[in-house]
Amino acid sequence: MDRKLSAILAADVVGYSALMERDEAGTFERLGAGRKELFEPEIARHHGHIFKPGARLF
Repeated sequence: MDRKLSAILAADVVGYSALMERDEAGTFERLGAGRKELFEPEIARHHGHIFKPGARLF
């Protein structure tokens, strides 16, 4: 039997509502860029993938 490790990441953004109220498109873009710069390289380094991203951003 081939086994694989799974991990769950939950993140919260302080002041998310206020950021979205001030600049929805910019906030959405910055948070998406942060995910691509921080999380995706680590996920790829460990041969992982994102399954069923939640919330509104990912």
